Amino acid sequence: MSRKRPPALTQDELKRIYRRRRAAIRRRLADFSRVPREEYFYELVYCLLTPQSAAVNAQTVVERLRDSGFRSRDIDPEPFLRNPDAYIRFHRTKAGHLIRMKPLFPGIFAEITSPTPDAQLREWLVRNVPGIGWKEASHFLRNIGRRNLAILDRHILKNLVRLGAIRSLPPTLTPRRYKLLEKKFHTFALQIGIPLDELDLLFWSMETGEILK
Repeated sequence: MSRKRPPALTQDELKRIYRRRRAAIRRRLADFSRVPREEYFYELVYCLLTPQSAAVNAQTVVERLRDSGFRSRDIDPEPFLRNPDAYIRFHRTKAGHLIRMKPLFPGIFAEITSPTPDAQLREWLVRNVPGIGWKEASHFLRNIGRRNLAILDRHILKNLVRLGAIRSLPPTLTPRRYKLLEKKFHTFALQIGIPLDELDLLFWSMETGEILK
């Protein structure tokens, strides 16, 4: 009979790391709540670029697109995405998403600045924004100050496995599976006494050494 391996990280160890980083994590979350509305467009661009690409590359590309006036000018974003020094994977597909998103943004902006509840707003984004999935929609909403939506990146899922909160890494993340794992993440966060958004950034900082957005 096979024996179940114990989690590689204990809850007590996690809590110790959290206490050391709690102040910095809360400052970062406060930063998100203060993002000016005029920055929402480029926050969405960032979240459309990040899947399977380095966050630092996505941020570099966002700054270059901003400097070029991408939002207001008829500019092809693909050369920015395929530049080797800040390469974005699937650059052709993602450039197409950015081009299609841009004329839709006034309607997107109206929706994200409405009083629509966070979970409902995420579903609207997934249905209406080209190239955005559950994780990216959650990421975008967190980056503009919305709270308590799980960003189920592989780093998050890996740490949930290490802590025994979920059994294994899922092979794929269908909408149904995403919601199920999000519930488990919420339950674990309540159990351990660390707010979901803070736990998300804590896991990221444990992987990267930084409290990134």
